[in-house]
Amino acid sequence: MTAPMIWIFFALLTLAVPIAHAMLGGVAAALWLDGKPMAVIVQRLYTPTQSFPMLAIPFFILAGNLMMSGRFGTYLVNIARLLVGHMKGGLGQVSILGSVIFGGVSGSAVADASAIGNALIPVQKEQGYPAGFAAAVNSASSTVSVLIPPSIPLILYGLVSNVSIVDLFVAGILPGLLLGVGMFATVWLVARRRNLPRSPLPGGFRAFRSQLVAAIPALLMPVFVIGTLRFGVATPTEVSVLAVAYALVISGVLYRDLTLKGIWAALVDTATMTGAVMFIIMASSTLQWVLTAERVPQDLAAWVGATFSDPWMVILALNLVMLVVGAFLDLPAAVLLLGPLFVTIGQSIGLDPVQLGLIMVVNLAIGLYTPPVGTTLFISMGIARSKLGETVRALLPFYGVALLVLLLISYVPALTIY
Repeated sequence: MTAPMIWIFFALLTLAVPIAHAMLGGVAAALWLDGKPMAVIVQRLYTPTQSFPMLAIPFFILAGNLMMSGRFGTYLVNIARLLVGHMKGGLGQVSILGSVIFGGVSGSAVADASAIGNALIPVQKEQGYPAGFAAAVNSASSTVSVLIPPSIPLILYGLVSNVSIVDLFVAGILPGLLLGVGMFATVWLVARRRNLPRSPLPGGFRAFRSQLVAAIPALLMPVFVIGTLRFGVATPTEVSVLAVAYALVISGVLYRDLTLKGIWAALVDTATMTGAVMFIIMASSTLQWVLTAERVPQDLAAWVGATFSDPWMVILALNLVMLVVGAFLDLPAAVLLLGPLFVTIGQSIGLDPVQLGLIMVVNLAIGLYTPPVGTTLFISMGIARSKLGETVRALLPFYGVALLVLLLISYVPALTIY
């Protein structure tokens, strides 16, 4: 039953059928060919929706949408300009630092690419940045958001692999910062070669002092999330609800810029993103049920153990597979599809599941700015109105940085295990 399901799944993907529909189509065809009742699909679709930890996803998304609906986005950009705008290629550095800060609020690379890209790319082009480079910086730097807590992909990985979401959040901080520092260096080198301008905040600290004080409570959201989880005050789901309450207080009471229209827009965006993610979760759960029933994870782990003699070779093979898959599947779908399979393989070689989770997310994040599917790539290109060729050429050093960080976290467990 497994072989027909996989062939039909890939055939549907080739025809540009959405990933969740392709999964369900493959499962339905396999069940029909095997003579099993279709009612099984309905049962398997319903089961994952009853997970209490799954509620963390829509609430964290909502908290980020509420926070970014008002003046905080402007504060974020101004803070970044104050800190790094004086460097060569200042607005490129602002994009990276903004992604680090934004990741602690939204946990979504797509939201980051859209929000920061719309704010910075037009200004970058006015200051002489090549359109391809502006799009490259935005599309690559936005993926830092999926490592800085609260990260939606890390939540998904924790759910499908039964790994502590708290441990994943804490482990994601250092790789996220390493990725950010590497991108800082890349932008600085390119900016020196192309003589890109500095962009300090007009008036400096004195002009921005009052805004900085106002922005501090919002900037403390990631500290609030990590601290509450780390000290066992609340579960991830409870913390996500507290994050929404925190965002409402900051935006509605402190900033006083949260309108009914803004709340409605945040709710609609949250419902849309949650619906897309949940449909993929439901479809992947059905596919995983078939694979587990056919003992595919166990057989695959046994084959890997018999084929590769050393653990480092297994890790390298997993990385190569994830890089290829990430170029064709969106990040949440790839995490849900590969997570259960690769956890079994990781256990067979003694790879810590937390370390594997970070390896997986970094790998698949590279796919977000890699053709042919790259979500943040095409969002950034649309804003910058750049061509694919020039953008991908500008991305080459960023690929190098991401692959270096990937190698470090793959073979230096201390970077991800605490």
